[in-house]
Amino acid sequence: MKRTVYLLLCLMLLSFSLRLKADEGMWIPMLIGKNYEQMKKQGFKLTAKDLYNANGSSLKDAIVHFGGFCTGEIVSDKGLIFTNHHCGYDAIASNSTPENNILDNGFYAKNYGEEKPVAGLFVRFLQRMEDVTAKVNAATKGLTGAEKDAKMTEVFNTIAKAAVTGPTIEANVKDFYKSNQFILFVYERFDDVRLVGTPPQNIGKFGGDTDNWEWPRQTGDFSVFRVYASTGNQPAKYNVQNVPYKPKKFLPVSIKGVKNGDFSIVYGFPGRTDRYLTSYGVDLATEKVSPTIVKLRDIRLKAWKAEMDKDVALRLKLSSKYAQIANYWKYFIGQTEQLKRLKVSDAKRTEEKAFTQWAAQKTEFAGLMEQYDQIYKEIDPISVQRTYINEGFMASQWAANASGMGKALIALGKKKDDAAYVKQVQGNLSNALAAYEETYNETADKKIFSQILASFYKDVPVKSQPKFFAEIAEKYWSGNPEATFDKYANYLWENSNFIKPEKLKAFIASNPSADAVNSDPGYQYALNIVPAEYIRTNFGSLVADFEKKKAELDHLYLKAILEKNSGKLMYPDANSTMRLTYGNVQDYSPKDGMVYKTTTTIDGVMQKYIPGDSEFDLPANLIENYNKKNFGQYGNDGTLTVGFITNNDITGGNSGSPVINGNGELIGLAFDGNWEAMSGDIAFDKKFKRTICVDVRYVLWCIDVLGGAKNIINELDIRKNEVKAKK
Repeated sequence: MKRTVYLLLCLMLLSFSLRLKADEGMWIPMLIGKNYEQMKKQGFKLTAKDLYNANGSSLKDAIVHFGGFCTGEIVSDKGLIFTNHHCGYDAIASNSTPENNILDNGFYAKNYGEEKPVAGLFVRFLQRMEDVTAKVNAATKGLTGAEKDAKMTEVFNTIAKAAVTGPTIEANVKDFYKSNQFILFVYERFDDVRLVGTPPQNIGKFGGDTDNWEWPRQTGDFSVFRVYASTGNQPAKYNVQNVPYKPKKFLPVSIKGVKNGDFSIVYGFPGRTDRYLTSYGVDLATEKVSPTIVKLRDIRLKAWKAEMDKDVALRLKLSSKYAQIANYWKYFIGQTEQLKRLKVSDAKRTEEKAFTQWAAQKTEFAGLMEQYDQIYKEIDPISVQRTYINEGFMASQWAANASGMGKALIALGKKKDDAAYVKQVQGNLSNALAAYEETYNETADKKIFSQILASFYKDVPVKSQPKFFAEIAEKYWSGNPEATFDKYANYLWENSNFIKPEKLKAFIASNPSADAVNSDPGYQYALNIVPAEYIRTNFGSLVADFEKKKAELDHLYLKAILEKNSGKLMYPDANSTMRLTYGNVQDYSPKDGMVYKTTTTIDGVMQKYIPGDSEFDLPANLIENYNKKNFGQYGNDGTLTVGFITNNDITGGNSGSPVINGNGELIGLAFDGNWEAMSGDIAFDKKFKRTICVDVRYVLWCIDVLGGAKNIINELDIRKNEVKAKK
């Protein structure tokens, strides 16, 4: 009897462990039927067509590409969108002023008339996808090099153009598996998107940089928008006559709650992964590129933070930009640390050794790793300097603007009799000036400029520094790099017309001559740092040759990998196209003797609360309702769940993605990854990988109890109980 019970227990534990295995893979929805049986075993209760159906409504029709940089989900029949707070951050900050500071204080529209238009914000719905590999391969057969690239671009454009059936339809062809597969994506774009609600940022951004990429987490990372359409339910530019869009599909919302082992889907638009990167690429990233990025972003963040703390108006203007830089500053720190801890390079070298033995018998693939080794040896000496171009020199906004503005002013002088051209260029200059002036801060901008140049001087051997830079260092040398480039920065700020906004505005208005533009010291400096020109002048064809050869090797390597693993399910790298990942709510142990539970609660919020702190302060009404235990229908066991974790595979771009249970109901919003698995964009770790999600019950509680926005709650299809599965 004991043996029978023991065997049953073992089988139950085995079944549970299989069900909870971390599920690597960002799967193409059109092909998800291949994974369907595994999904059912893990807890999915709908049909494969409920996930993706090009000829009828399905879950994919409730997912939107939010602004081209995040994901959102439709949650009502009136076009209501949930996404992350950090995805809506720029829209929220741009609608904030010191007098009406909705970024800090929060905001919920009580009717359509209070919803705030957001210039430039759009959402796209995926209509369909189509494998066009055969068409592309047929058109490029027998071609190589630049001729093949040109033909491929032509074919992409032809296929996409044929798929565009109206002014609001967009189409593009994307390559997969390093140009071994090609898929057409057709979207419908909506340009009237309005801000409906946001929690105060000390809820939406609770924990700040300290908690970023960390679990346990208690961040209410959500915001609410609405997509509008014409009276005929068609996409339209912003118009007061537009009405809420009636979607093909929207997600019901479950407040039943989550528990360890529950099935979960994340559906969205992951940005970029590089899971097939070779050990040579990993070594370059961890030893040279990523540490340089971290160093340069740290310079910017410290300079901005010092000034933002002094002035509310500046903080509101810079907050979105600051958050973007800070997010990936910490990301690169964590990625480097975890790639080294997990010894990813060593693991890849072992795989590459086995691959080389297999490929030795294949004429097409033999010698691939030796070729990778050679091209990385050639690019390594300039990798730090190359990183400085965009992350360093172009970090100064005036310098990034000056070359383009200067060339526009020179061209304007040559075509001053062409009224239409003059009007267009003046409009472009006016817009660029306004955007620059919005975030200009002399103290921070000058400090960033001089410190980055000093850092470049110390990081790049003098013999390898470009001629223009060496001349600056020699002319302004003041005993050490810091003093030298402080002196140079002071000279530019006083003598250039391209830096101080008021001088730039007057300079543009004066219709300067070509000589006046060309002799400006800021313009002269800016011409040297235009990325394409800098690379061509200082590196010759080295970078172009590396990129070309690497692309060729990557294509062959993935072709070989696909052949070597023929018959196995293999997912392609993320490339900002719609993907579906599946897994389970799951706890984990980050180190010996420690277990992280699957959920966090509002009790943890209060435990972290620090009055007046920029990261851990809280709104008074949250504290008041917590003390009263006023959790409404969203509470459980005398508390309120704030966040939970799953083992779904996600990356940047998945921010705001819906986390969906086995019944197709929204249970949370994905917003972050965990520190122990920061290697994820390059190497998925089955043991540690977790997706951090804000629980939808906390979202609704913030909207309902704290925000008093019953109108928003009443739009939703809220489900408290389990629904019956489809047969």
